[in-house]
Amino acid sequence: MTNELNDIKIREALATVTASGADTDIVTAGAVSGIVIKDGHVGFSIEIDPKDKDTAEPLKRAAEKAVLALDGVLSATALLTAHQAGSAPQTPPQNAPQGDHGTLQPATHVIAVASGKGGVGKSTTAINLALALAETGKKVGILDADIYGPSLPRLIGENRKPESDGKKIKPIEVWGLQTMSIGYLVAEETPTIWRGPMVMSALEQMLRDVSWHGLDILVIDMPPGTGDAQLSLSQRASLAGAVIVSTPQDLALIDARKGLNMFKKVNVPLLGIVENMSFFTCPDCGGRHNIFGNGGAAAEAKKLGVPFLGEVPLEMDIRETSDAGKPIVVSAPDSPHADHYRKIANGVLDALDIGKAAAPNIVFE
Repeated sequence: MTNELNDIKIREALATVTASGADTDIVTAGAVSGIVIKDGHVGFSIEIDPKDKDTAEPLKRAAEKAVLALDGVLSATALLTAHQAGSAPQTPPQNAPQGDHGTLQPATHVIAVASGKGGVGKSTTAINLALALAETGKKVGILDADIYGPSLPRLIGENRKPESDGKKIKPIEVWGLQTMSIGYLVAEETPTIWRGPMVMSALEQMLRDVSWHGLDILVIDMPPGTGDAQLSLSQRASLAGAVIVSTPQDLALIDARKGLNMFKKVNVPLLGIVENMSFFTCPDCGGRHNIFGNGGAAAEAKKLGVPFLGEVPLEMDIRETSDAGKPIVVSAPDSPHADHYRKIANGVLDALDIGKAAAPNIVFE
């Protein structure tokens, strides 16, 4: 079909765009990459020289306008990336305050939900925590910062593409939450093959160029691990604190300690530790089984002098509701499993010392 959108047509449109002061268009210059087309929604990256940051926004708008002019394009979203040879995220001095690094503050309180390794249920914890915080009357957003493995779209059953007003991307609102994920722009089965600087630029854009509005709390579902992305986010996102998620076994706790130490190194307060998959209750006999051990996270919290926010059981209902795109806090609000997350949310509010507003009467359908 001649009118079908494809990579070539997008590049032809972008070849009409030239950066200020450049001799060639952005396609010829090799600045365009990562083109993604899905259901009329187009995303792409433009690499710029860091010294040209003052003209970057007009270039971004011009590129999006050129793609939007194509038949069949419903939205166009450009991510600006900047790569400077030899550059690397710098660790601040041990006693440097968080605000000294050009930090971004999209909400009154920005909290990170992190783990030292993948597979411990961090993302499930993050979305249920955000929903439980919203129940207390706070205006809450959640940012899925895992560029390589975004899970938020699946967790909330959302595949809409975010809209743009030409300057900023509008977050997608679900159950009263403002949400954003690179997964909204990239097809679920499409791998994100980006260099480190491109990843950091995308993360900064999701903090800076999303029209988060009136948020009391922004929950950032951090990428697993303690690499450049995690360190840079910790420095740039003006974090009010971090929640560490771990399972009880020693291997997970070893990695959780790495996450704790990273946040300490950049002077981010530790709001507490959550022990996920803490136990399993047999549906037949009602007996409690500590499949991965028990109490390790609580002991670690006591050892480090940080709050133990609570334990979440290994339960089929939590897994099934997450896979179905309707987390347990909204799908079974009266269940004891949802109450585990409410307890954690109350602990976070206590650690932030911001109190709890009267909860509005919200009906989740």
